[in-house]
Amino acid sequence: MELLAGIETRRSLRAFRSTPITKEVLERIFKAAGKSPSYTNTQPWEVTVITGEKKEELSRILCALVESDVTPNPDIPLPRNWPLELDRRAKEHGKRRFQAIGIERENERQRKELRLSNFKFYGAPCVLFLFMDSTLSSWSIFDMGLFAQSIILAAHSCGVGSCLQASLASYPDAVREFVGIPGTKQLVLGISLGYPDLEARINTYRSSRVGLDDFVQWYA
Repeated sequence: MELLAGIETRRSLRAFRSTPITKEVLERIFKAAGKSPSYTNTQPWEVTVITGEKKEELSRILCALVESDVTPNPDIPLPRNWPLELDRRAKEHGKRRFQAIGIERENERQRKELRLSNFKFYGAPCVLFLFMDSTLSSWSIFDMGLFAQSIILAAHSCGVGSCLQASLASYPDAVREFVGIPGTKQLVLGISLGYPDLEARINTYRSSRVGLDDFVQWYA
């Protein structure tokens, strides 16, 4: 797949077929992502890959935390507020997505089911957790973002869909305990990977994008 075409056609998917991703395909994705740039070539990324029954077991653990209303404690705090225009975009995105999949914003049961679907990895056969050492700075978080983008673009080029999920970092202690990773490793992000179910209603939604004039200023 040509690079610009890949960037322009990639999108977040939230329903996947159960078809497993072979180790060879995953290795191809990771080898490409490993070429990502990083501050002074530190390459801070560490990836945990979970599939099969282990994935289902972790899903049950995380869903139980959500259903018990356990307060999330992400290693990287979620934003408390947004600048006015960004807040407007986020609210409009949420409203349009709820409308697209037929969820009433006031329906707490439907909203909780939608939240739980995050922790069921949207049915994806593979979930990744991205870690970095907790002593690292914001520059390394920037590097992790570059690496995550490379993963989802490489996956897209292989016909594999993805969804970047901040929600999967909501309970880092549970994830670390499950995979035996020490507390010195900071959980940055989760990514669900799988072959897209393009007939699923939720995958018909398209998020909007601002125009160039909204984020580019030209000086000559």
